[in-house]
Amino acid sequence: MADTTQTFEAAAYTANGTAREHVALPESLFDGTINMPVMHQAVKAYLANQRQGNAATKTRGLVAGGNQKPWRQKGTGRARQGSIRAPHWVGGGTVFGPIPRSYAQYVPRQVRALARKSAFNARAREGAVMVIDRFAYDAPKTSRLAALVSRLGLEGRKVLVLTNGVNEHVYLSGRNLPTVHVMPYADVSAYHVLWSDAVLVEGAAIGHELSPIADTEPGPKAKREKAPVKAKKTARKTAAKKTTTKRGAAPARAKKKATTARAKSAPKKKAAKKTSGKPKKRGK
Repeated sequence: MADTTQTFEAAAYTANGTAREHVALPESLFDGTINMPVMHQAVKAYLANQRQGNAATKTRGLVAGGNQKPWRQKGTGRARQGSIRAPHWVGGGTVFGPIPRSYAQYVPRQVRALARKSAFNARAREGAVMVIDRFAYDAPKTSRLAALVSRLGLEGRKVLVLTNGVNEHVYLSGRNLPTVHVMPYADVSAYHVLWSDAVLVEGAAIGHELSPIADTEPGPKAKREKAPVKAKKTARKTAAKKTTTKRGAAPARAKKKATTARAKSAPKKKAAKKTSGKPKKRGK
């Protein structure tokens, strides 16, 4: 029901999330009125109007086949049948099934306006209405809008962004964010306001022309200092030389060991031949 008239103030921010002085919300819209039955009627009608109503079934006149009696009327001992497409036959028509229809509900313009007003007042009481001075986007940038949402502490919550008129760059920036919905302020309904957890309104949309202030865009995370390219190249060359020398050292040592082993074994064999004495005689 309607409450006593009261004034609301909302926190104001820049498009990058820098805090500004609080802004008084217009009393013509934010006067404390909250009418629950009207909001229920508007939301129910909005959801009903989204239904297409395309469900349909075939009656016995639309099912293919069954143009003649399956058997004669008398003499068979079976029950009389006129068509195999009767509703009690498998594959037959459907009785009282759904047909395409319209679920549209009409709500008077003044009732819709009252519901929209009540929804805005409900969010203003919660302190969930925030004013953005201006969305001056030169090009679509999803990361910029996501940084604004996270900087305001609204990450993971449903955020409704209302622009002053159609702003294609802001719309394309928020289209890929699942919890952010961007639309013009003139097109918002009670359903959209109640769907959201927080409402970001552009200042010009509610009659506030906020002068720009010194603002700093949130920078990227600090990265490690990159080493100079020349130092990297020299370090790679030295590392490659070390690996090649290590790889070449092992076979060289193996060759040395083999040669020393051969040199030691060679004189022993000769000595053995000398001390063997006279050769053995072959048998006759």
